[in-house]
Amino acid sequence: MQQLSAWMGAGLVTAGVSAAMLAGAGVAAADTPTGSDTGTSSASTSESKTDESKPADTKTPADTKTPKTETDGQDSPKPPTTHRKKKKADAQTRASSATTAEPATPSMRATSVPKEPATPAISAYAAPLAAASGNAVPRVPAVVGLVQSVVTGVARQVRVIVNGVSAVTVAVVRAAQTVVTGPPPKSSAEAFQRFVYAPVHTVAEAWIDTELGRQVNGVINRAAGSYVIGDGADGTAAHPDGGAAGWLLGDGGKGWNSTEAGVAGGAGGKAGLLGNGGEGGNGGTAAAGGRGGAGGLLMGIGGDGGDGGTGQVGGAGGFGGDATGLVFGIGGAGGDGGAGPDGGRGGNGGDGARLLGSGGDGGDAGKSGVGGTATTLPALGGAGGNGGLLGTHGDVGHFGTGTAIPGSSGTGLSATGTWITNSDGQVVILHGVNEVYKIAPYDPAASGFSEDDAEFLAANGFNVVRLGVIWAAVEPEPGVYDTAYLASLEQTVQMLADHGIYTLLDMHQDLYGGTFAGEGAPEWATQTGGLPNQNFGFPGSYYLNPAMNYAWTRFWNNAESPTGLGLQDAYAQMWENVASHFSGNPAVIGYDVMNEPFPGFSWLPTLLGSPHFGYQQLTPFYNQVIAAIRAVDPTTAVYIEPANPAVSEILDILGFPTMLGTVDDPNVVLAFHDYCGGPSLSALCGYIAKALARGAHDYAEHRDIPAFMNEFGATSASGDLTAQLRAADRYLMSWAVWAYTGKGDITTSGTHDGEALVYDPALPPTGDNVNTGNLKLLSAPYPQAVSGTPTSWSYRDGTFRFSYSTTKADGSGSFPAGAQTTISVPAVQFPDGYQVSVTGGQVVSAPGAAQLVIAADGAGAVSVVVTGAGVTPASA
Repeated sequence: MQQLSAWMGAGLVTAGVSAAMLAGAGVAAADTPTGSDTGTSSASTSESKTDESKPADTKTPADTKTPKTETDGQDSPKPPTTHRKKKKADAQTRASSATTAEPATPSMRATSVPKEPATPAISAYAAPLAAASGNAVPRVPAVVGLVQSVVTGVARQVRVIVNGVSAVTVAVVRAAQTVVTGPPPKSSAEAFQRFVYAPVHTVAEAWIDTELGRQVNGVINRAAGSYVIGDGADGTAAHPDGGAAGWLLGDGGKGWNSTEAGVAGGAGGKAGLLGNGGEGGNGGTAAAGGRGGAGGLLMGIGGDGGDGGTGQVGGAGGFGGDATGLVFGIGGAGGDGGAGPDGGRGGNGGDGARLLGSGGDGGDAGKSGVGGTATTLPALGGAGGNGGLLGTHGDVGHFGTGTAIPGSSGTGLSATGTWITNSDGQVVILHGVNEVYKIAPYDPAASGFSEDDAEFLAANGFNVVRLGVIWAAVEPEPGVYDTAYLASLEQTVQMLADHGIYTLLDMHQDLYGGTFAGEGAPEWATQTGGLPNQNFGFPGSYYLNPAMNYAWTRFWNNAESPTGLGLQDAYAQMWENVASHFSGNPAVIGYDVMNEPFPGFSWLPTLLGSPHFGYQQLTPFYNQVIAAIRAVDPTTAVYIEPANPAVSEILDILGFPTMLGTVDDPNVVLAFHDYCGGPSLSALCGYIAKALARGAHDYAEHRDIPAFMNEFGATSASGDLTAQLRAADRYLMSWAVWAYTGKGDITTSGTHDGEALVYDPALPPTGDNVNTGNLKLLSAPYPQAVSGTPTSWSYRDGTFRFSYSTTKADGSGSFPAGAQTTISVPAVQFPDGYQVSVTGGQVVSAPGAAQLVIAADGAGAVSVVVTGAGVTPASA
């Protein structure tokens, strides 16, 4: 009995043992044992490990959790909860990602929370007891048996209690470590996750995983008559979906990883009120991954989607689980698509909670060309999930690789810092027109736009056309792309190129689509929610049409479309097809992703200065579409626009910064619109035009990209046009006026004739068919190709002044002596010819040529003055 007393005394010092376990369990750098624990008694290793936390009458796989297999007191490691990102070794950390990444190596075990950290120490004290107690009282077997039974029971309960307390203590320390380490949070949602949710969840799961926790939880569950606390069961072949967690606390079970060809992985189980959704299972051969489970209704993180299986067509990645938390939640990451001759699409990230929430990242697409030749365009990565008001949007997954991508011939234009340059390194300035035919068949050729129009534009110095492309024409039915329509547009592109005119392809919309008396989205991609659809005209319907605002809102939420994809997913895939058709065409200088995107029901907060739409919806949308374009065209510039002027122009005029984030591509141009608001505001047009141009210039300069004024005008008011042109010249910008013609323009606040340069393109562009007043203003001289960097230009009172440095725009040095610069000098400006004065160079073109060519003489700066023949230059 002395030994029994000694053993029981040892039990009283297990609090000290618990403290010692903190180091042994990995709070410091020491590794936790992963195999059997030496010194564990036979009594402890033979005990049943069944989960006692669930109610006895709970039997179905959906409601029960298969007990985790334990090996001598050790459990599979579980790191502290973090904002779970897609599990890629090369993934870059997003601004909204957690500060503590999940370990991906065996060293994770050094930071796991063992279920029974005190078992080895307790076993060391208890081991001598069995032999000693038997030898001490050999003549009283019954007493010995009783003593052994009591000792074993007491030892077991002490071990359960001490292990439970120790595991939770270790979890608390771990949680504290995650709070105090890492860089500052980048968003409110990330801060809440790191400082509040992750510690709470870590401790809660540590409790659930201990034997003490199972015993206590079992009592609670039986008393409640329902599954209150506990993790969901993992899926099996018989029951693929992971089980739901206890409704109060717990994580959802993992979906089953399919081992059968054509059979999808199981879905992850949903979490309790507080907890994480279960991960979706991986798909079998050519099958989709399972969807991640939903996060907790109060707080939680959605489960990651499962990966698609490899096959002839790789399976799609499963969608990440949505975060449904009322307080906080982060969407799960989408699963990766499977590889194959044709890779599978990446799964979309789950949406974050509406307030403190961030969206999950989209999964990467599967690689094509694996095991066979690709037959389709590269698969696209999944879209990132939507973020809440105080969170961030998830990142789009990477597109698939392994297919041949046509490259640019190298003679197109691209962004070099704040300039647009050609393959020779010259800065290119663009002056042009918009040509958008807004009624079926949405093809400018159908309006009569033809060869004589291209000749007219070139003769008057224009070198770019912003050519309208309409989604409804590209994809009239879900997933069906009209190649004949694209071929017709390509003929127009070539016709313009034959006259030295570039094309900017503009995916145009007004009022969302034809359903709302506008143009753009096809009917199948238009969701009205059954709301009233009353036409208030343009732009009035933007503010007043509920059905149209519902359609926009559903688009920005990436609501499911008849294609089975989200609406934004379908739009991106449509763009992939368009870019694939024009990739490698040097006459196409860029893709304008969307004309004047409108926020939908959030238009009023946006109008009042909320940055949410611009930063958390529009910018991620651009990243998604650009990723789709880059899957088939790595070189053509992409043009992005701020929010619709109906909600952004007032803020711009007042000097607020442009509400648009930075997109993830090196070849981007900011396209903006500069309208003065009609005749009632003409007196203020000088101020308005300059303020809008300054805002665009500041945004572009801050991000080191060019700015392009690709819409202005829509009027014959010379004062407005002059103010807008001078604003562009002041900031050395390219421009395209609205419009070449008003024919077919069903959404304009002006008049068809008032906005037109040529009234009817079906007729020759001569005489009364030309708006001569607008032509005189718009065909001013300007530098077209500069061997150096422009420093200023202007055209006033018949005098054109231009100066430039011979320094290259990319900073790689200077152009040599003899390098030529081309200036457009249309005859309409100087019908009697012109005279030129040059400093730092000399004229090498013929007298009176429509394109004046200057050769630098080796000086660092060149200046040029052009006036009419025999005319004294106006003062600067």
